[in-house]
Amino acid sequence: MQGMPARVLRVAVGQYSDRGRKQANQDFHGLCMPGEPLLGAKGVAIAIADGISSSQVSHIASETAVAGFLEDYYATPETWSVKKSAQRVLGATNGWLHAQTRQSRHRHENDQGYVCTMSVMVLKSTTAHILHVGDTRIYRVRGGAVEQLTDDHRIWVSRDKSYLGRALGISAHLEIDYHTQRIEQGDTFVLATDGVYEHVGAREIAEAAAAHPDGLDAAAAALARRAYDRGSADNLTVQIVRVESLPSLEAGEIRQHARSLPCPPLLQAGMAFDGFRIAAQLHASSRSHVYLAEDPETGGRLVIKIPSLDLRHDPAYLERLLMEEWIARRIDSRHVAKAWPLRRERRYLYTASEYVDGITLTQWMARHPRPDLEQVRGVVEQVIKGLQAFHRLEIVHQDLRPDNILIDAHGTVKIIDFGSTKVAGIAEIAQAGDPLQIPGAALYAAPEYFLGEGGSTRSDIFSLGVIAYQMLAGKLPYGADVAKTRTKAAQRRLAYVPVFDETRTVPAWMDDVLAKAVHPDPARRYQELSEFAYALRHPDPAAQGRRNLPLAERNPLVFWKLLCLGLAAAVLVLAARL
Repeated sequence: MQGMPARVLRVAVGQYSDRGRKQANQDFHGLCMPGEPLLGAKGVAIAIADGISSSQVSHIASETAVAGFLEDYYATPETWSVKKSAQRVLGATNGWLHAQTRQSRHRHENDQGYVCTMSVMVLKSTTAHILHVGDTRIYRVRGGAVEQLTDDHRIWVSRDKSYLGRALGISAHLEIDYHTQRIEQGDTFVLATDGVYEHVGAREIAEAAAAHPDGLDAAAAALARRAYDRGSADNLTVQIVRVESLPSLEAGEIRQHARSLPCPPLLQAGMAFDGFRIAAQLHASSRSHVYLAEDPETGGRLVIKIPSLDLRHDPAYLERLLMEEWIARRIDSRHVAKAWPLRRERRYLYTASEYVDGITLTQWMARHPRPDLEQVRGVVEQVIKGLQAFHRLEIVHQDLRPDNILIDAHGTVKIIDFGSTKVAGIAEIAQAGDPLQIPGAALYAAPEYFLGEGGSTRSDIFSLGVIAYQMLAGKLPYGADVAKTRTKAAQRRLAYVPVFDETRTVPAWMDDVLAKAVHPDPARRYQELSEFAYALRHPDPAAQGRRNLPLAERNPLVFWKLLCLGLAAAVLVLAARL
């Protein structure tokens, strides 16, 4: 109902840990439920770790792993996905634990060093993210049925003898199980160490959670006591998390602003607007109106973008508009347009960004129809630096084209317009039914978009490769054919046209670089922008060698096609003579 507060993720928690019959408790557990905006951006994190009995210092490993994760996970960029954030933190923890063992007297005995097992669950929006290494366990209770969500990394050599196949700190390389589960209101998750689950059955886990609906601490303690009573000789740790409510569509900082802030009127030069003075209109389209404005407090010039009259009732568009500024505030690069500093509360829905006094790359190409290779490399390398700032935060631009690249009077290149970006940390929150749309301009969009696939960093590399090709050749590598290919088979038939011809002097090795950057198959492009940047200045000797090979070795398929064509022509000639 209109006017009701938006629902947010809310959970009930119960925890219990005891040393049991052992002299010390080598288990460690913890949980963090932040407030907004971290709750929406990073979710609720639950972690449990179990030290190994053969080590006298594994309790340090357990505590370090859990406490470090709960602190460092929330310090990772909010644009990162849960998977990347959690794996980075766990990887760093594993490296520290392994180094401590290597520097100790147990450096040749890993099972006596800083080692523990660990399970992590992050509840974000309507998804549970499970990360696991070792033999701690996570169960889900739904409708009275219990499902184990983790696999034990324990290798059994006999009926009563086993050893850990994986654990934190045991090796410099860490392999982590990761998967996700959709969550429903009422789901109950139980995390436990082996001292508990080896003595308590799945049905008892479900019954304990149901028997204490208002006291999950008591439910956790009851499970631990039951394991103790049945002879458990290990430490006893249980965590129970029940999902009380899930976030509604209106949850989230950006969506709330999109629904609460009124759209501004159309602006005119000389008007005072929200503390700024409008100087001129820069651009108007069916999507937005863009103005040059001045900030009287600083004397600086900025760009204000407001929604067009046609799209003011489209919540999805308004959210994307606000997302542009949200992203700009999180990217720090001289090659990316910056958001204007916030000095007062905003009364209308609009974006404010720095004004770049320059021209678009489209205008630059019109003025430089035949740029030399060094000029092109200079522009492309600056765009790469800007894109790397996006990719480090797990953001894909998705609309890289000449109109979205500005060059100022000093030759500095800046990327603008973030309306089509994909942010990994926010894509996790998107509703499963959200339709996939072709982002950006079709002429520069990567082929995978036309198959209905999501974009990746390699999609941005494709778009940049097309731009570099266009700067050198004055045309596009596939013309307008990419947008017409809606199947993989059709994309395999795309014919790349070499960048050089009789009128343009482009080194042959540079054509190899561009052909790889704009390959229709993402797996055959450069995997990282750094690879593309390196290739722009370093000819590949292997590629040079391939060009010198006979056609039969360089491209057997083309060779046999030409041979068959020649034979067919010969047959036709002979038939005509007969």
